[in-house]
Amino acid sequence: MQGVVKLYDPATRDGVVLTDVGLNEFDLAPDALEGSAFRMLRPGQRVVFDLDDSNRATRLRFGSEVDMGTPAWLDPES
Repeated sequence: MQGVVKLYDPATRDGVVLTDVGLNEFDLAPDALEGSAFRMLRPGQRVVFDLDDSNRATRLRFGSEVDMGTPAWLDPES
């Protein structure tokens, strides 16, 4: 899934991500940043993420506009 960080507290590592499609909100899993390049997050930061068995955002990672398929990216081949 892809979206943006809505809230993040670096002290508790609690946070919420908001999906691009549907504007669904998902709490961050406790291990959401483990193994990722992120050390902290800021509101509005674009991320790609998975959902764990408890429907929490996990495995946060960077995504380019090409990877995310956002409208700002236009394929020059089309």
